Amino acid sequence: MKTYLSLALFAVISTIRALPTGSQWEEDPELTPGFFEGDIILRPSRRNGMSDATHYWPDGIVYYKFCEGFDDERKAFIRKAMKIIEEMSCVRFKEASDQPFFVNITENPGGCYSTIGFMDDISTLNLQNYPINTGCYRPGKIIHELLHILGFYHMQSNYDRDDYIRIAYENVMPNFVHDFTKYTKDFVKDFGEKYDYGSIMHYSPLAFSANGEKTIVPLQEIPEGLMGQRKALSKSDLIKLNKMYKCSL
Repeated sequence: MKTYLSLALFAVISTIRALPTGSQWEEDPELTPGFFEGDIILRPSRRNGMSDATHYWPDGIVYYKFCEGFDDERKAFIRKAMKIIEEMSCVRFKEASDQPFFVNITENPGGCYSTIGFMDDISTLNLQNYPINTGCYRPGKIIHELLHILGFYHMQSNYDRDDYIRIAYENVMPNFVHDFTKYTKDFVKDFGEKYDYGSIMHYSPLAFSANGEKTIVPLQEIPEGLMGQRKALSKSDLIKLNKMYKCSL
């Protein structure tokens, strides 16, 4: 059986080879007006971040329920995305029965969005109803939102981001400047991993662009299409996930 890390390396290589080129983010349901950073539902208090273990799901088990109206095809598609995470970590997704806390999976209009991390209450994961393999119904999009549920914030919000990227505020739509917040080192935790342009949690270079020009400019030379990819978990994503949930690597 492959180890988590060898699976991660395979994911990175496959990602770089398979990345499309062009303006594939022209219509991105993950960048939804009205939500923090496009796809995050803020809690009443955001004092607890990725560095707080109370933010992690107990025993690495994420309980979930589908709202009424989900068809079997979409349920199966979401479960396949869950299975990808399960195969590369010790995290498990289980349908809730009488648990007081679970993720309520909805299919309301408004794009793809979610709450962050565990809360002793009902969390939210919304995937607007799109045809399979479009919009929110692409495996990488669902995995991105599931990592939010598990406690991950966006990569470009990391405390050290200014050493790796420049936010071109002159190209950002004025009403969305706040979506490029940078967190403190006390709020987010990197688990010893370097900044990752290829993280599945990184914005695309054109996120919230007002003029079609880049809003995020890498300060290092990177492969075209790597930043903002939604094809696979990166090696760094997997290492952080497994360290967060104390999985045996």
